[in-house]
Amino acid sequence: MNNSRNKAIYDIATAPVSAVMPAAPANVNFYGEDVFNADAMRTYLPKDICEKLLATIDEGVALDPSIAGDVAHAMKRWAMDRGATHFTHWFQPLTGSTAEKHDSFIEPSGGKAIMAFSGKNLIVGEPDASSFPSGGLRSTFEARGYTAWDPTSPAFIKRHGNGATLCIPTAFCSYTGEALDKKTPLLRSLQALSKSTRRLMTCFKAGPKKTTVTLGAEQEYFLIDKRFYLQRPDLYQAGRTIFGATPAKHQQMNDHYFGSIPSRILNFMNDVEKELWKLGIPAKTRHNEVAPAQFELAPLFEEVNLACDHNMLVMETLRNVADRYGLVCLLHEKPFAGVNGSGKHNNWSLSYGKGNLLNPGKDPHQNAVFLTAICAIMYAVDTHADLLRMTCAGAGNDHRLGAHEAPPAIISIYLGDQLTDVIEQLEQGVPKSSKQAGAMKLGSDTLPPLPRDATDRNRTSPFAFTGNKFEFRAPGSSQSCSEPNVVLNTIVAEAFDMISEQLEKLDDKNFHTGLQKILQKIVKEHKRILYNGNGYTEEWVKEAEKRGLPNIRTSMEALKALTKDENIALFEKYGVMNRAEMVSRYEVNVEDYHKRIHIEGEIARDMAKNIIMPAVVEAYSKALKTNEMALNQGFPGLDGYAKSLGEGMNRLLAAIDVMEKALGGLHEGIVDAIATLRKEVDGLEKIVPNELWPLPKYREMLFIY
Repeated sequence: MNNSRNKAIYDIATAPVSAVMPAAPANVNFYGEDVFNADAMRTYLPKDICEKLLATIDEGVALDPSIAGDVAHAMKRWAMDRGATHFTHWFQPLTGSTAEKHDSFIEPSGGKAIMAFSGKNLIVGEPDASSFPSGGLRSTFEARGYTAWDPTSPAFIKRHGNGATLCIPTAFCSYTGEALDKKTPLLRSLQALSKSTRRLMTCFKAGPKKTTVTLGAEQEYFLIDKRFYLQRPDLYQAGRTIFGATPAKHQQMNDHYFGSIPSRILNFMNDVEKELWKLGIPAKTRHNEVAPAQFELAPLFEEVNLACDHNMLVMETLRNVADRYGLVCLLHEKPFAGVNGSGKHNNWSLSYGKGNLLNPGKDPHQNAVFLTAICAIMYAVDTHADLLRMTCAGAGNDHRLGAHEAPPAIISIYLGDQLTDVIEQLEQGVPKSSKQAGAMKLGSDTLPPLPRDATDRNRTSPFAFTGNKFEFRAPGSSQSCSEPNVVLNTIVAEAFDMISEQLEKLDDKNFHTGLQKILQKIVKEHKRILYNGNGYTEEWVKEAEKRGLPNIRTSMEALKALTKDENIALFEKYGVMNRAEMVSRYEVNVEDYHKRIHIEGEIARDMAKNIIMPAVVEAYSKALKTNEMALNQGFPGLDGYAKSLGEGMNRLLAAIDVMEKALGGLHEGIVDAIATLRKEVDGLEKIVPNELWPLPKYREMLFIY
């Protein structure tokens, strides 16, 4: 083999089957075995204490601090029975990933050691907060931070080699009480939405019930062989290929989506699911995605706080299991140019008691509640489109949104033809089509039948109604689920309160008439947010501008929503975040964006100078020698080929110089310089002999695994 890239291809192609095909699990009796769930609690806790803890988890009852010691002791016994020697408070700082500091159960006692874990250990931890991003919430010398147990997300065992650690999901806050994490605002937003939902449902004569927000987070990802990955500094430092020419065949044949899953990948998926099932994560669906080497994992719906925790574990498990198979899982939103990027579809729904508020009912009362919820969400999304767009901001997602493979940056709602017709008739109050017979009158007439799958799946819409939920498709694959759901919960809470405030002024006799007028007003003022067409077209961009819908194209523009006074006032009103916490998130995200762009710029420069340029010089030198030899022997020369290499080398040198200067300036210049440098490198990739090209190519990374 001429180089390490060719050797990698040979090694992958000739790897023994047994090396990549471990046995798949035969049953699921192990489901949830590594979770301190209700069954484990009943086994290890006294009955009265177990009932108190389950009441906190299931009914939202305040935690009784007197039971902490007993719960900690039971949790320690359960964890040690499963091989755990350490515990950690597992939290989600503003880095966007998870964090953990392991402490052993061992405590010296009279020259020996005992295994101890107290109620204080369980409830509160004190990790050093100085090195986590805070956006100005605390000074570096104020290093103290606190983790606080979240009993609504069960503790679990994380296995590593021959060891195991008890992980306790926690919130993370500063010494002065501000949230330094992604979980705390989510829990606050759930409390706000629960209060507002109960207020709204009281107007409909519903008694006090539990509000449940559910989430199904579909996770897209790429897999490539690790040997290719290790030859690409851009992949292992930036998560994406900064250089790479589009291969002749990529996804244009539409032959990868839902195609047969290769054996190595299928066995990787089996192993991933086994690990997730042990953690009580209901991984349900797996399939090939649109781009070659792209795949998707989708779980069943869970309560949103638990689903957000579980998605962080899904991403970690994908990466860890991939490594066992000699693969690398890429979670960047756009690891490869020219093919589809990866998103994380946020399927959000809301229930009160056992009734899903987004599920059309079979009687006038249920239909009225359903239409009220739909109109409230229309109001919320139209009023706060900037906040929803902000939750998808990020350097990686900037490459994906609006690229004819993901929703555009313009936030709109897709309801489907049938439900849109219902909304239009509600606005008019009179029949306007044959889809429904008779005038729509809340409280007396029923809606036309709306089966669960009556709506199409408009893949170009960022916010689509899909039966009994809304699918927010704009978040990126590497992003935490928390931010989109914090915003959704808060803006819907505001919309519910706005409607409730008006309904509370109505007597029973005028309730349905008054409700209809309220909803008609919402539809008239906010129907601009509804769009069932193709969001990829230029016509929609122009139409959205006519409607006054914001088109926030870049992350830097989108993040400004965090600093607007009206948005800060909204989050402060509902106790989700205060001004300092909002501004801190703006500062953290802006800094993250700048750092990522600068890192990519430096990687691009270094690769172009130290990896690409030497290969081009060698190719040019060989072309000149071959040309001279051919001419000396009376054969046609290679003047054209040598000239194209020489001209390409000069353009590459010029692009490197532009990149060097851009690195001393603003991020816009770096982004433009990377694009210029990429154009020259990708052009040279197509003319430099394959045996001299130093990097694995797209045609290899995307198709050989």
